[in-house]
Amino acid sequence: MLKIYYDNDADLNLLKGKKIAIIGYGNQGRAQSLNLRDSGCDVVVSELEGTPNYEQAVNDGFKPVAADAASRQAQIVQILTQDHLQARIYKNYVENNMTDGKALNFSHGFNIHFKQIVPPKNIDVFMVAPKGPGALVRTQYEEGKGVPCLVAVYQDYTENALQLGLAYAKAIGGTRAGVIETTFKEEVETDLFGEQVVLCGGVTELIKAGFDTLVEAGYQPEIAYFECLHELKLITDLIWASGIQGMRQRVSDTAKYGDLTRGERIITKTTRAEMKKILKEVQSGEFAKEWIRENEAGRKNFDKLMKRDSEHLIEVVGKSLRQMMPWIK
Repeated sequence: MLKIYYDNDADLNLLKGKKIAIIGYGNQGRAQSLNLRDSGCDVVVSELEGTPNYEQAVNDGFKPVAADAASRQAQIVQILTQDHLQARIYKNYVENNMTDGKALNFSHGFNIHFKQIVPPKNIDVFMVAPKGPGALVRTQYEEGKGVPCLVAVYQDYTENALQLGLAYAKAIGGTRAGVIETTFKEEVETDLFGEQVVLCGGVTELIKAGFDTLVEAGYQPEIAYFECLHELKLITDLIWASGIQGMRQRVSDTAKYGDLTRGERIITKTTRAEMKKILKEVQSGEFAKEWIRENEAGRKNFDKLMKRDSEHLIEVVGKSLRQMMPWIK
């Protein structure tokens, strides 16, 4: 049964007397640190000295320390670095400081779910995952609002991990909008699937395929760019704000009819079968193992694929056309 928690379900007093370490001062790290501090929490930030994120933390009034020092001081440790860095950071700088009764927090459960990080049994492990970018988490908080969050408990040593997670969610503004209870498994598997099949992999390949089809048929690349990439934002903004049917109510009947009659010719039964195959790769851990191996091998294939796509005609044309659009900047 769906469980959604709001402000009245969370108690900020649970964070009193507890120092919270934020390891990684990127987009989420900055937003969560500032929101926690503004909610009266005791926050210590960890970031690499000499980096732009370190300078940003200093400018924001923090005194960043090493991950080892931060995790030693804190009762709650939130790791907000990129997925492929978390296991190494935890092993080298955090693990020895996770003593009895402390809590380990994440905003994405990849490393816990796929056992790249194996926490000791005598700590709490929970997740508070804002469903929006860090900048939005911050601006919504400043406006007295919040971004919806997910909350999950992996390990409940103190029998209070959920309430601690909800208190953390309240401190960053999440309970103002609503916090949905889930599991590490559900969050990780749906997140990876969505990225690969729809949000990143599916959308980018669809854009390139449409662009290539028009260019190969003799149409100008600039016109193909507008029709297959540039105008996508108009449609996704409508879907984001009003749902699929809401979008359809706001486009022409010609576009509507083409959508309803041609969409299933693109996303076919074969496509849907491949989606299920990709989901199984996520669920079984096959994708996670592949990504871990890729990082261990120096990212050679990753870099090759990134270089290939950076040289695609759509990127060359797009870079030029975007110079005509000062509003983007």
